[in-house]
Amino acid sequence: MEVTLRHLTKRFPGRGKNKGQEVIAVNDMDFTIPDGELIGLLGPSGCGKSTALNLICGLLAPTEGKILFGDQEVTGIPAEKRGVGMVFQNYALYPHLNVLQNIIFPLENLKGDQKLTREAMRAKAEEVAELVQIRELMDRRPSELSGGQQQRVAIARALVKLPRVLLLDEPLSNLDARLRLKTREEIRRIQQATKITTIFVTHDQEEAMSISDRIVVMKDGVVQQIGRPQEVYDDPANLFVAQFLGTPPINVFDARVESGKLLIGGEPVMDTDVAGGSPVKAAIRPEGFEVDPKGPLSCRLKAVEVMGRDVSVVCEHEALTGAPTIRSIIDADEQPDDEMRRSGVVRFSLKPHKVLLFDAETGERLRGAGRDKRTFAGRS
Repeated sequence: MEVTLRHLTKRFPGRGKNKGQEVIAVNDMDFTIPDGELIGLLGPSGCGKSTALNLICGLLAPTEGKILFGDQEVTGIPAEKRGVGMVFQNYALYPHLNVLQNIIFPLENLKGDQKLTREAMRAKAEEVAELVQIRELMDRRPSELSGGQQQRVAIARALVKLPRVLLLDEPLSNLDARLRLKTREEIRRIQQATKITTIFVTHDQEEAMSISDRIVVMKDGVVQQIGRPQEVYDDPANLFVAQFLGTPPINVFDARVESGKLLIGGEPVMDTDVAGGSPVKAAIRPEGFEVDPKGPLSCRLKAVEVMGRDVSVVCEHEALTGAPTIRSIIDADEQPDDEMRRSGVVRFSLKPHKVLLFDAETGERLRGAGRDKRTFAGRS
């Protein structure tokens, strides 16, 4: 089911001292979610992603705009008639019911031509329980299940009515790290098996990038960028998106461009086609550094952290903004030699396609005139 949001806006009245000032939780959200895709709504806490999900579900009414499922406008249709399945952050399972009863519960509320016999409801519940791999847990109550098992019961309950759209509101936030990894793989497997259009809300960029067909990055209720995860990572629209995506985070420097050269801390570190004349922010992905004894960028070496296949070189630089240190990720075979370690200075060459320039005031992306419009030209 294709989902279209047309200039969707939600305002809430101000509270307390800000009574007269409205809060815009979702601001002019306008895009289409293709049929059968898993979309990740991604952003920091308070950015409006859960509000957007509740608007799509029908738990909230928009202040402005429209919501369409396919060709049908559902803006004014009650939540129970939209054909959506919702999985809440806290699972919201009924503690006095067993797994089978929890899954069947939505089917018991069907009326008219949709009403099912007890045998038909059980058959549907067993079918979806098989899909999420909890068939052997049907007689247990929620208190007897692990967090991951409860999550799968919640998904089964949302799927049993064969919803047109599946909505997941930070479904992994209550799980430990290892279980989160396993459960997100399960969510992706289930979504691909059912082909149901799915919207997944999270503040964890690693989760969103690992399972989503596309991600929607939000800030303060405004969509910053939409695209396939790797495309958004490689080609962020602004500094916020660049900093939000990536682990370790991108390294940001105060810099300037003069005579076709990018200068960081007064050192010309590479050629660029970006126009000069004003301060810029140079953002370098951790994998964009190469240890090079003759490299143009010199940094104070703090530590070398061995991670097995890779090494994290931790450095300091006076032009660094935000984070106190630079974290570069390099191959273990290319780590700083003994001379660099003794001197306390490490020099880097930079991979041009991993270096991004942004306007120092607005944070908007600066693009050069070179062949690769995403970045700027490499060294000659």
